[in-house]
Amino acid sequence: MLQIDVLTLFPELISTPLSQSIMGRAADKGIIEVRAHQLRDWATDKHRRTDDYLCGGGQGMLMKCEPLFAAIEELRRENTRVILMTPQGRVFAQPVAEELAAPCVQGEDAHYIFVCGHYEGVDQRVIDTLVDMELSIGDYILTNGAIAAVVVIDAVARLLPGALGDARSSEEESFANGLLEAPAYTKPNVFRGMPVPEVFLSGNHKAIAEWKLEHALQRTRTNRPDLYEAWAAAHPEHFAPKKKKKKPTPLTHYKNRKPAEE
Repeated sequence: MLQIDVLTLFPELISTPLSQSIMGRAADKGIIEVRAHQLRDWATDKHRRTDDYLCGGGQGMLMKCEPLFAAIEELRRENTRVILMTPQGRVFAQPVAEELAAPCVQGEDAHYIFVCGHYEGVDQRVIDTLVDMELSIGDYILTNGAIAAVVVIDAVARLLPGALGDARSSEEESFANGLLEAPAYTKPNVFRGMPVPEVFLSGNHKAIAEWKLEHALQRTRTNRPDLYEAWAAAHPEHFAPKKKKKKPTPLTHYKNRKPAEE
């Protein structure tokens, strides 16, 4: 089971989206448990302050050490990893989601504490002492880290055994094999004069798989050339000239041959 504690000033930003759809069903099945905590509950002053002015001056406010240390030390266990959502972190991508899901995929339990930054971030002493991983979901700034934490938790939860209705679903999605997902179609077979590609109606699973790979490559090359180049470097055999199969010698060839003279 994957257990997650989230420390944030806005617990409702965590609990509402993560109680819906696939995430909600995964929680009902006991696959994942997400608990959103109000960080102010660990503040000790009468105003329950969690932030203060920056030492040395500067714009904005910084999240204080005391509430974060108290909260993490109370929630942390032996196998816990503390993850800070921050623009300065490692960029989150599918391999990172797989890394975080790996213990549960291997049949073990896992526990993560997500710290959601706000204002100008958190005191560096929290990072130096308590944080195991810093994550960013991209090169842009959000109002707070709770939104980013939802993105990461959702991506990880999809990879947990039993979370999706079909175990193959997560294997066939974009990034699962390093490429963007190929175009997909559903019924009707023709809509406003636009037909579904004939290969999908052929029943030829090998031809369908080849079509999907080629169109996934085209889409990736157009939209994500970085991924395309990485995939191409890892799969040079795909671009090698295909050897032509020799045609079998027709039987008439043997029938017309003269017997060897003795």
